[in-house]
Amino acid sequence: MPPLNLLLSAWRRYWRFTPRRADPALPQWLFTLGQGLVAGVLLALFGKLVLFPELSWSAWWLRSLLPTVFCLLSIFICVRLAFRAAERWAPPALVQRLTGRPTLATGAFFAALSISAAAVGWLFAVVVISLVLQRNVLTGSVQAWSGLPLLLASSTALSIVWGLWASHLWRQQQLKTQLTEAQLKLLQAQIEPHFLFNTLANVRSLIDYEPRQAAEMLDLFTEHLRGSLNAMRAELVPLEHELQLVQQYLRLMQLRMCERLSFTIDADPAVRAVPIPPLLLQPLVENAIRHGLECQVAGGRVEILAQAINGRLSLLVRDDGSGLNAPRRLDRKGNGVALANIRERLTSRYGEAAHFSLRPAQPRGTEAHIELPLPALL
Repeated sequence: MPPLNLLLSAWRRYWRFTPRRADPALPQWLFTLGQGLVAGVLLALFGKLVLFPELSWSAWWLRSLLPTVFCLLSIFICVRLAFRAAERWAPPALVQRLTGRPTLATGAFFAALSISAAAVGWLFAVVVISLVLQRNVLTGSVQAWSGLPLLLASSTALSIVWGLWASHLWRQQQLKTQLTEAQLKLLQAQIEPHFLFNTLANVRSLIDYEPRQAAEMLDLFTEHLRGSLNAMRAELVPLEHELQLVQQYLRLMQLRMCERLSFTIDADPAVRAVPIPPLLLQPLVENAIRHGLECQVAGGRVEILAQAINGRLSLLVRDDGSGLNAPRRLDRKGNGVALANIRERLTSRYGEAAHFSLRPAQPRGTEAHIELPLPALL
């Protein structure tokens, strides 16, 4: 990703309350220092041009600009430290409330947190300035204390505006999530009949000369269809449930392809209970078989790996098929809607905390990789 895009992405995440934030610390602190510096310079200029125009520029530099910039930097740094501490050490129950629907209670919490941190930063700056100037600014200057109500009022106003904006973003995100889920259900409604008719056709062809295999395929298909319908009605399902659906699907494909298909599913026990959006893996497995393995005379292998890496859930679907650069067959329909749908669903639910990539596997084949943030309770 280009540096400019990285900075823009970090700037968007800067304004979100993100438990166990994994973002690089350098951009976050550069933003904090930049805001404090700009706010301090603007406030000092306002004082020089509006409140104290008689003050000379040389005196303004020492008596107004430097103390104001230092004070604003202290305030912004303290506020940032307070939010980082809350993101890292807040109890799981509180985190769940703070990251859910914005309410008056969550707004009051963020307002109290920002105002308290701003007051601490202001007090620290006044004490340091008093020591540097060798006079008690804290108790001897009416101006020092008169700035505190303005600071508290400004912090309260900013907190209210921030809360209203957060509520607006949350509602937009909910609408986008609902739209994406509706698109998913529509996509599944289009895919399932194709899968249904193919499976029933295979069952019909096996009834006469392989009735036992036909019964096994029908039982597998019934269980898979029941599990898929239940998953489509849920916002999140345990990874274990998703892996069971994929295993049933792969066994059905084995009955169709016989010895031409083999597969392995390897998942760490610690991540099997992790909730994920439903039907994330099956479209990737379907693509691996339809576009990578079925077109090969020898078939191939599908590997699924689920594990926790650096506090994130890693889901990998790998095949040793014809690969991404293989010539496209005219009898293979598909325009990438399923992959685009996965990207949209991940972005809608996790924002930029989730990643999806499709790349060539070594020595051949294709790898589909999904990374999700692990829940705070794990």
